Amino acid sequence: MTADRLLPPPDARASRFEAWQRRLARLAERARPWHWLWPPVAFAAGMASFFLVERQQWLGAALALGMLVAWVLLLSESLIARWLTNRGYPALPRGITTFIAQMVHQETLFFALPFLLATTVWSSGQLVFTVLMMGLSLLSILDPLYYRLAARHRWLYFAFHAQCVFLVVLVTLPTLLHLTTGQSLAIALIAMVIFSLPSLMQLLRPLNLGRWLAMLALLPLLAGLGWLGRAWVPPASLWLSGYALSPSFDEQARAPEGGLRLTPAALTDHGLYAYTAIHAPRGLKEEVVHEWRHDGELVDRIPLEIQGGREEGYRAWTHKRHFPESPAGRWRIDVMTASGQRIGVLRFRVSDTAEQATLADGHIQLPPGIPGLDLRRLIARPGPES
Repeated sequence: MTADRLLPPPDARASRFEAWQRRLARLAERARPWHWLWPPVAFAAGMASFFLVERQQWLGAALALGMLVAWVLLLSESLIARWLTNRGYPALPRGITTFIAQMVHQETLFFALPFLLATTVWSSGQLVFTVLMMGLSLLSILDPLYYRLAARHRWLYFAFHAQCVFLVVLVTLPTLLHLTTGQSLAIALIAMVIFSLPSLMQLLRPLNLGRWLAMLALLPLLAGLGWLGRAWVPPASLWLSGYALSPSFDEQARAPEGGLRLTPAALTDHGLYAYTAIHAPRGLKEEVVHEWRHDGELVDRIPLEIQGGREEGYRAWTHKRHFPESPAGRWRIDVMTASGQRIGVLRFRVSDTAEQATLADGHIQLPPGIPGLDLRRLIARPGPES
């Protein structure tokens, strides 16, 4: 007896598959009235990963891995449907696949929101990116708009899909693989470009040789524009947990100290310390840069290396001794990743008038918003300080 005779007839297999599809459709219909619970659950999971990634590394990694598994299943859906169709099985109805895709999109966007809200420098172009992601999150829960986009504007729907792929890679890889923000950003851009291909194919239909060539030219252009705009993308795994300016520094305690009005004479005599505590996932090593700018012009660039895992953030500082002959004016210290993403900003003013000059008193300021929340009393403490 051959192996083929052991299999049920094709019609029987198709009937069983159709019955399985009907059960899946009924399950989806039962889940629809409760799908509004999914966004807050995903947001809570993102918050949990955000706060527990340092203290319970395995839990943060498990949540991030769950995100990637969901995306693998979603991205393989079309391949599975084509495989079934080629073997005589009916494909899943578009309504079911769209509902599953919507759940994954909601999971991605609301999971990533806490990371974006915490790492965005709101006084920079990162505001635009984060507000855009908040808009996409809102779109994902407005069923009439979402399903109209999926049904009538396929190229926009695929662009929406590609942006979600970019976001999930950007947020999860530093936690799972300890990649730097620059490496994660580069991989996220490559993934976004690949999954933008269906969007461009829909937009440029009917495809001919000229449009194929145009599409192949647009893909690297899209990646290049994304990399040029990297300063507008928050470093989703890095944020300031404290910062200070001071005239002196206790290197043994790694703490700023002293107080001084920042007049030109004071800077010449003492210089200035810029202290930053930078929060990063455990195991992540990253190079950051303090860029000192005077009235918007870059005057110094000092690199530092940080290591993740410390509860209050990895304490790093730079000491600037040499200032221009006329240092009066507005100063800004941009805390940047080596790849050019802004982590935070310190601002101060140098003036001949002591009343108008900034007081550098060594007081460590907590950032506003999510990074400033103190949940240390509710969760387990990390390992030894770095």
